[in-house]
Amino acid sequence: MQIERRKFISSACKTCLFAGAGFLISDLIACSTSVKIIHLPITQDSVRFPLTAFATASIQLVRPEGWFYDIAVRKTGTDQFEAILLECTHQQNQLLMISNGYKCNLHGSQFNLNGQVVKGPAERTLKKFLTSLEQGEVVIQLKS
Repeated sequence: MQIERRKFISSACKTCLFAGAGFLISDLIACSTSVKIIHLPITQDSVRFPLTAFATASIQLVRPEGWFYDIAVRKTGTDQFEAILLECTHQQNQLLMISNGYKCNLHGSQFNLNGQVVKGPAERTLKKFLTSLEQGEVVIQLKS
């Protein structure tokens, strides 16, 4: 049985389109997060937000004013927090939250909740910021 060239090309294009759409949809689902990004102004090289933000989730995403990358702030204990820059250490792509850490959709690097590499090609851990609790606010020091 011989298939016309035009029908074959049309069929092949449709197959590629549906396969590509499947990958795109899975990426869009992976990047959707129930955690809202908190946009914050920078004051004296730090950002502040209320401790009450942790009432509904143990991880908050904050984005300092003018920054491209988010910072994941995780409550690690009573009055203790860890702040990690969600910038892939492989090729500086924005990371996405996944159930057990962070993922780079560019080349597939994955990091655990502590910012350590669990899957390459990234080789370096994620940048961390000093945090403190002052008068009911979590403070992230943006300068080392």
